Amino acid sequence: MTALESPSILDQVKALSHEIRYDLIRHLAQGERCVCDLEELLELPQSKVSYHLGILKDAELVRSEQRGKNTYYTLKQEQLFLLGGGLLTEIFTDRVSLTEQKKSIC
Repeated sequence: MTALESPSILDQVKALSHEIRYDLIRHLAQGERCVCDLEELLELPQSKVSYHLGILKDAELVRSEQRGKNTYYTLKQEQLFLLGGGLLTEIFTDRVSLTEQKKSIC
């Protein structure tokens, strides 16, 4: 992914696949959080929290807002909903019956 491209569904799933980033998303689902709040919730240093938030931001799953010396993060809920639908659309490309195998090589 280049800086001008939107992240693909796979890019976003990869961003969510790390335990720390998944926990960050879960905490942000409860509402806006400052980095210092997330540090305390996850019991991690600021540098590690900021690193993982940066990955989620690059994947366009969170947004940040600078207020004074603090940075606040919120979920991009619409993007998460689109991710869920897009993932299912990519997996189920054809509407087929899941109970009967149509093509087999054996």
